[in-house]
Amino acid sequence: MKPSIKEQLPMKIEQIENMIYPFLPEEKGLQKTVLTAMNYSVKAGGKRLRPMLMLETYRMFGGEDLSVIKPFMAAIEMIHTYSLIHDDLPALDNDDLRRGLPTAHVKFGEAMAILAGDALLNYAFETASKAFCGDAQDITTAKAVQILAKKPGIYGMIGGQTVDVEEENKEISFDTLMYIHNNKTAALIECAMMIGAVLAGASEVEVATIEKIANKVGIAFQIEDDILDVVSTSETLGKPAGSDEKNGKNTYVLFRGLEQSGEDAKQYTEEALQLFDALEYKNDFLRELLLYLVGRKN
Repeated sequence: MKPSIKEQLPMKIEQIENMIYPFLPEEKGLQKTVLTAMNYSVKAGGKRLRPMLMLETYRMFGGEDLSVIKPFMAAIEMIHTYSLIHDDLPALDNDDLRRGLPTAHVKFGEAMAILAGDALLNYAFETASKAFCGDAQDITTAKAVQILAKKPGIYGMIGGQTVDVEEENKEISFDTLMYIHNNKTAALIECAMMIGAVLAGASEVEVATIEKIANKVGIAFQIEDDILDVVSTSETLGKPAGSDEKNGKNTYVLFRGLEQSGEDAKQYTEEALQLFDALEYKNDFLRELLLYLVGRKN
């Protein structure tokens, strides 16, 4: 009997970590404290979903050279981690725990947590640049760097986070909520999968399709997180249950209700799978991973 996605994940996570941990900085020198805070935060756990999505998309389109993809896998995990460090800060969500461990500002102090987040963002690009090798592949690598720069930036994740912060404890439109979700959450998933496709040599049409798939999965992923934040008594996606309500966050459930939110997440998932299944290339594990992301598989 084929192992379930949940049974496969521990081995996959270990493989991903073996690929990305060697890119982390050595904890030495006068700046050792910030390096330690960076590494602590990256190694604090998680399912490594974004580098995993990147790798499996790369493989689906025929990518084989791991020396090209690994620096980007490490880079996107660094960017994801920096965003979590800053999200947890007192000025934002003011969370003391992340995945059951003290958050960076609790363990290292607020100033060092800010610096660790800044350092991870900068080091992500230093790490991604290691994929350049001085040959024709560098043109493709440069396209991947452009995606890595844009999707987490002011027209992506940061843009969504900005609106999310400004609109806390305010009545907003559903369109504004979707702007937040499209950018704060979906943009980094788009980034991961698009980079995997680009580095493997996918066509512009195929990369655009991957972006649509990732967007729909990202929205479904966020809806499910909003649902879990309401109904769960345990941690969901690494943050304490009820965190959104505590911080006055606008959520999908507030607009659509629990039942309709579940139906909408299902619809986004089905639309993503229709696009995915229409692709010429196949990756069964990636398909199962997308379903797992949106809570459709155990």
